[in-house]
Amino acid sequence: MNLSAIFGEALRALRQNRLRTGLTMLGMIIGVAAVVLMLSIGQGARTKINETIAAMGSNLLLVVPGATSSGGFSFGSGSVRTLTINDANAIAELSSIRSTAPVTSGTVQLNYAAKNWSTLITGTTPEYFDVGNWAMESGTAFTESEVRSAARVVVLGSITAKSLFGDEEPVGKTVRITNRPFLVVGVLMAKGQSLTGRDQDDNVFVPISTSERQITGNQFPGSIRYMLVQGASAEEMDLAEIEITQLLRQRHRIPNGKDNDFTVRNLTAIADVATDAAKVMSIVLGAIASVSLLVGGIGIMNIMLVSVTERTREIGIRMAIGANQRAILTQFLLEAMMICIMGGLIGLLIGIGGAWLVSQVADMLIVITLGMIGLAFLFSSAVGIFFGFYPAQKAASLKPVDALRYE
Repeated sequence: MNLSAIFGEALRALRQNRLRTGLTMLGMIIGVAAVVLMLSIGQGARTKINETIAAMGSNLLLVVPGATSSGGFSFGSGSVRTLTINDANAIAELSSIRSTAPVTSGTVQLNYAAKNWSTLITGTTPEYFDVGNWAMESGTAFTESEVRSAARVVVLGSITAKSLFGDEEPVGKTVRITNRPFLVVGVLMAKGQSLTGRDQDDNVFVPISTSERQITGNQFPGSIRYMLVQGASAEEMDLAEIEITQLLRQRHRIPNGKDNDFTVRNLTAIADVATDAAKVMSIVLGAIASVSLLVGGIGIMNIMLVSVTERTREIGIRMAIGANQRAILTQFLLEAMMICIMGGLIGLLIGIGGAWLVSQVADMLIVITLGMIGLAFLFSSAVGIFFGFYPAQKAASLKPVDALRYE
């Protein structure tokens, strides 16, 4: 019996018991659909985190004021302005540092024509846009000379620009901040949410000197809320953290044994933790969904064992007229694989449809790759071979005389 004949016989056997075949396939359909859906959700989460990390910038350190104490009272981290613009300038001179951007921030009301918008305002230097990997949609960032002269210029985030100007081009227009006119010199490309969930596009940026003197004010002139620091390379991040700590302790005259009045955080390490967490979540989701495939495989084995029992006399007749053990084994293996592959195809379509529905209803990023589809097919085929082998082997090992006498 050649392979095409064996295939035809396997297909005929499945057609004769369509209800049983359909119910057996159901386990594979549910299993493959679950695997595709869960993996696409996990991959979507990883892609979203990777996009956020790429938008955040590379080799970043965040330096914030630390906890301090005075007169027997303790102040929490960030409650006292212990960092200054001069600190940022000194850190920028370190060999392990590429660039530094001091930052102050507050909340302001912007006005343009009859529209107004409340948003976060960030006072910083031109280096901030390079360190934070910000791209310009139109216009340019402000310059060092505008920082020195405390010029009234502003760069708008994409959401702020859309809210105030709609489809109108903002660059070259004038907005009012705290009743002072500011010239819009640039609009930033959209970046989406940060790792903390804050919308980075609902923001405006002005020179740090302008923010301190004309907008937010500063009880301690020259102090900053925090600074973003970019290391020279990924390999020097640990060295950069050590050098920054040593320099700031020296500048702040912190004696040995005393705690720092600042904190240095490695944002790249935090981003790596988030990536690893998303990877683990993807693996866990895939493993949970794979249980459905295993359950479906067990169902296939049970049904195939029942089929072998019901067709014992048929097997005996085939062997009596010349079919060898290999032909019987191949036929029953083909039946199991055909159930798995057809169930896998239907499950794949349902999984893709389910992923699309989740993305529409829950507004989640769903990513389906060719590798994911290939994995689902390989796994479904492997389940067919693995769980179909024992019933096929049992059928092939029957003795013709015993099979013919079976009632």
